[in-house]
Amino acid sequence: MKYDVNPLPPGSDLETKAILRKLPSAHRYLAELKGMAATIPNESILINTLALQEAKDSSAIENIITTHDEMYKAHLFQGMFINASAKEVSRYASALIEGFKLVRKNKILTENYILEIQRILEKNDAGYRKVPGTALINEKTGVTIYTPPQDHASIVNLMANLVRYINDNDMHGIDPLIKMAVIHFQFESIHPFYDGNGRTGRIINILYLVLNGLLNIPILYLSRYIIRNKGDYYRLLQAVRETDNWEGWILYILDGVEQTAKESIVLIENIRNLMQRYKHDIRNKFPKIYSQDLLNNLFRHPYTKVEFVMNDLRVSRLTASRYLELLVKSDFLIKKKIGRSNYYINSPLFALFTGTPVTVQETEPVKTVNPETAK
Repeated sequence: MKYDVNPLPPGSDLETKAILRKLPSAHRYLAELKGMAATIPNESILINTLALQEAKDSSAIENIITTHDEMYKAHLFQGMFINASAKEVSRYASALIEGFKLVRKNKILTENYILEIQRILEKNDAGYRKVPGTALINEKTGVTIYTPPQDHASIVNLMANLVRYINDNDMHGIDPLIKMAVIHFQFESIHPFYDGNGRTGRIINILYLVLNGLLNIPILYLSRYIIRNKGDYYRLLQAVRETDNWEGWILYILDGVEQTAKESIVLIENIRNLMQRYKHDIRNKFPKIYSQDLLNNLFRHPYTKVEFVMNDLRVSRLTASRYLELLVKSDFLIKKKIGRSNYYINSPLFALFTGTPVTVQETEPVKTVNPETAK
């Protein structure tokens, strides 16, 4: 299908009655999520745990599939695993967190930041597409659904326009959630990279919310919503190109914001309650080893290891090992082994992300190889 990507802002009226009716509810739950996140004493807990969850879900949209167990192990033992999908998911989390650091520090989302995000994702410096031939094809039928801009100069100009639109609120005086939907549509339509466009586009969504103060940290991720409604996602994107149906697309995004915010509120509340229980029980049972740093370590990631405890608590290997063994004996953690290395699982936290507690089968050691021979 031939669709000419035009510079932003769009010429259509995007503030329809249906959209204006939907906006207050989406904003309400987004604001509630922002407030709920502030109840977790250490923000890195949410940034790290939710970034990994988003990395898994966003990658799954692109058929990069891994289990929670593989993903968490890849984060613990980088370079040890054959599983290429787990490595890609780990890179996604790194790209997201790096993008957040840049946006938070500099209060702007530049082209260079977007290029850096994609570079971390794909582990190359290809940059914007220079060679024509890219097309979006239906995997089942082989039919070309959409052909993005092919000329490198056009891609460069459209991306420059998009970045101005992201950062300049005077370019289009509309609600930021409507604007986020426009930004995502435009980025996916430009399709500036050879690979990683979908994942980069979804990272831009969350960075835009942070940039505009709708969230303080990156904790609202639409990927799980998109997975559940994947057919609608692609259909509504295409409907904007074919019939200028912005309303359906924007309502889809607003519904995604609302649903995802509600689910994230529940998840964060459950994490907070679990942290409180661990804090109370560990402090009562092991007052000499309890510290806020230890609690943070157990919740920054469902899996931990001796080296992480050493670094977070600034203790020796012997002391870190002793702490972990005490927690294992009292059922705060489950101990597992891979190769010659031990790792420790916060099973209740794991269950909050997966819906199921850790099982023996789920955490059996995967095949390990020499990193040099795995290249």
